[in-house]
Amino acid sequence: MTAFLIKIFTSAVIIGFVTELARRSPTYGGVIAALPLVSLISLIWLVRQGQSKMEVTAFVKSVLYGLPATFLLLLVLYVLLSRGGSLIASVLCAGACWWIVWMLQQQLMLFWSRQ
Repeated sequence: MTAFLIKIFTSAVIIGFVTELARRSPTYGGVIAALPLVSLISLIWLVRQGQSKMEVTAFVKSVLYGLPATFLLLLVLYVLLSRGGSLIASVLCAGACWWIVWMLQQQLMLFWSRQ
């Protein structure tokens, strides 16, 4: 339970730092937010918890699979917000694009694994 609380506290501090930085400097906040902090922190916790090298490698591979859909989500969100879209509608639309690309990727992976 203590390790779980430490994970929550560490994550909250990082998110708080990034949002404060973004409030003061959107450019620097955006650059820091774009860093793979969640992936790296998760990787560190997995290693500290004794996960095998194969399990850690599978985690990293899965993060790579998520990048195309995440990139599209951020691109759609940027375009919609920069053109005056409401935050809620933009997030919903970008989220739907993310889901569609993720599902398409899953289907392509299934197709390729049968070849």
